[in-house]
Amino acid sequence: MSGSVSREEFAKYLEQTLDINRFRDYCPNGLQVEGRSEIRTVISGVTASLALLEAAAEAGADAILVHHGYFWRGEDARVVGPKHKRLRLLLARDINLFAYHLPLDSHPEFGNNVQLAARLGLQPDGRFGENDIGWLGAAQPGGPQTAGGFARLVEERLGRAPMLIGDPERPVRRVAWCTGAAHSMLDAAIAAGADIYLSGEISEPTVHLSRESHVPYLACGHHATERYGVQALGEHLAERFGIAHRFIDIANPV
Repeated sequence: MSGSVSREEFAKYLEQTLDINRFRDYCPNGLQVEGRSEIRTVISGVTASLALLEAAAEAGADAILVHHGYFWRGEDARVVGPKHKRLRLLLARDINLFAYHLPLDSHPEFGNNVQLAARLGLQPDGRFGENDIGWLGAAQPGGPQTAGGFARLVEERLGRAPMLIGDPERPVRRVAWCTGAAHSMLDAAIAAGADIYLSGEISEPTVHLSRESHVPYLACGHHATERYGVQALGEHLAERFGIAHRFIDIANPV
């Protein structure tokens, strides 16, 4: 592809498409670091780590699109250490950084949750939690019918063995899921009627709540569950604006 789009048009389209002003988030959504005014090549990735920035610069990126960007609530505001190295690279190479957190989790077409559902054969039919960020649904006919069956499916489709808390033989009809670090939503998933809850990370209290409620919990990996939304969004942007797109996956074991 050889087309281009202005930085302003690109940012405005993403703002409207992802409805970013609807969310109370922990970071700014949208353009986080300003670069060149015309975008011909966008590189997508999960997190704006230095490794991703270096790979994107090598690939000729005009813009980098990520789920995890910078300037999180409560973080040290000083531009020192790793933050300095990251920002210095972006500014020296004149590369735009766009980041979308909760809006990308939630989006009904390009979001992490709907994209994960597609890979696991889940049929979404409901939402729960603040910002309706959690999803509910059922397995496709012929899909796994037990907690252990879902664990095996996750390992097969995501390439990472999940941690299962609870009875692997527990029958499953209603599935709840939310990608990333949404383990604290287990109680909301239970209240919504879920037979099992899938997320990325796990904490000590999650284990006890799962055991005591008899609702199995699957910790499927933060990075592993959030690789798909940004890819889908990047591919959509490439098609809409006639620009080049490439997803770069920086390996992460969690």
